[in-house]
Amino acid sequence: MESVNDYEADTEFLGDWGPFQCCLSLLLCITMIPNGYGSLMVVFVADTPAHHCLVPADGLNLTEEWRNASIPLEEDGRPAECSRYRLDTLRVYSEAGLPPSEVNLSAVPREGCLDGWEYDRSIYTATIVSEWDLVCGQQWKKPLTTSLYFCGFLVGSFLSGQLSDRFGRKIVLFVTLAGQTLCTFLQVFSPSWMAFSILHFIAGMSHISNYLSAFVLGTELLSPKVRQFFTTAGACLFFALGYMLLPLHAYFLRDWRMLLLGISTPGFLLLTLWWSIPESPRWLLSQGRIAEAEAIVRRAAKRNKVEAPTKIFTPLQKECGSEKTYNICDILRSRNIRWMSAVLWFIWNTIAAAYLALSLNTSNLHGDAYFNCFLSAAVEIPAYFITWLMFCRCPRRLTMAGSLFSSGFFLLVIQLFPADLHWLAVTLEMIGKFCLTLAFSHIYAYSAELYPTVLRNTAMGACSMASRIGSILSPYILYLRSYSVSLPYILMSVLISTAALLSFLLPESYGMPLPETPDHTQPFPGCCRKSVYKSTHTKEEET
Repeated sequence: MESVNDYEADTEFLGDWGPFQCCLSLLLCITMIPNGYGSLMVVFVADTPAHHCLVPADGLNLTEEWRNASIPLEEDGRPAECSRYRLDTLRVYSEAGLPPSEVNLSAVPREGCLDGWEYDRSIYTATIVSEWDLVCGQQWKKPLTTSLYFCGFLVGSFLSGQLSDRFGRKIVLFVTLAGQTLCTFLQVFSPSWMAFSILHFIAGMSHISNYLSAFVLGTELLSPKVRQFFTTAGACLFFALGYMLLPLHAYFLRDWRMLLLGISTPGFLLLTLWWSIPESPRWLLSQGRIAEAEAIVRRAAKRNKVEAPTKIFTPLQKECGSEKTYNICDILRSRNIRWMSAVLWFIWNTIAAAYLALSLNTSNLHGDAYFNCFLSAAVEIPAYFITWLMFCRCPRRLTMAGSLFSSGFFLLVIQLFPADLHWLAVTLEMIGKFCLTLAFSHIYAYSAELYPTVLRNTAMGACSMASRIGSILSPYILYLRSYSVSLPYILMSVLISTAALLSFLLPESYGMPLPETPDHTQPFPGCCRKSVYKSTHTKEEET
């Protein structure tokens, strides 16, 4: 079976930034655009418009003056959302000819919204909240809708790797891309909240499977220099592009069904890329399909206008039982890797929860919801470029801790300024989101450098699965706004700052060779190690 090191050496003749690599990385990035607006479409699809109890127009014998006074006012002057004055009591006052100004309304008993709700249509024509009345006693369904989507992420993270290893990266990529597009399209015709949520869960499964398959396919197909840009910036940039397209679609499509129709239809066009994106030669070699792997590499050589050798791959025979097989239990078996993983899982969880909470919170910010969402996406673009540059030149641990501390600081100081300085609050939140995005894109590549080769794929899958807990909890962090607007920011700031402190416990991987086995892993504080793993190669050999 062909080894990874042999593959790098055998395909070196292709070069780095040839037409094949550039075109392939672009096409793979394009498949990630739907993920950008798919994962955050609930910002608009499930937004809660201003609302109050509906007062029937007929059969109550209420004057227009009493009808307008039937909704109580809260302490901040806003109409009550979940109650109204008892209409039979108001009818008595109305028939007696008393105006509301002469009645002590605070003494009038209240009742629930027995006739439904009336929603403000100035921003949205309809959302799933206004369509299925997910307010007041049913408001718990709104955060659950988003959590179910990220529960799909959790299941998809677990299944996609196994399916990809069994059936191939390409087929899983396009099957899940089709599944994500089809589920979003079918949501347009959802007759109930339950049907919408089930399809949302399946779309979440397809979303993460599509993303991971494209990420792995690019990692295995691209040359080292292109791969570094693709994994740290390229894939994330096109995710952010999809995120930026979401408010543009939502601005012109104010009905949630039309919005889903608008963002799902282009996904069907991406299925035509099946004939342009090849299977991973590395995976084909692992399956013993050498002829197919060679055919793909020869087409790449032809595209790059370079001459391919007569024989590209030579199978390596390995003695049965000569290599140990590693699994997820080895992460827990090694004390060093176990504690390192525990810290990484907490950091992944915190970043995922805070990132998604800030992204979902854009509709709650002061000002235009569409502009705020676009701004939240736009600040990610420079963050990904900066991450790529820092990853090439800066220590990993310092970069991670600095990004997290900065994000926690800006989110916390929001509470120190007057509430009427809305522009300042939005600016500080966007800076906090920018710093958190730096950490988000950094943690993927940093974690991959910390784990040994024999456990890297398994460990990264475990980190991704662990982070889904944070994704699932993120809507409920925002739910704390119903108790206090400051609570989500304080909680996120505390968690992010704790993650920043814990990141100092992680080993430094900048300038270090990638560990091959658990014995080569850099020491975690508190774990006894006699020596630190050092490269056995010279600098010239590594380059």
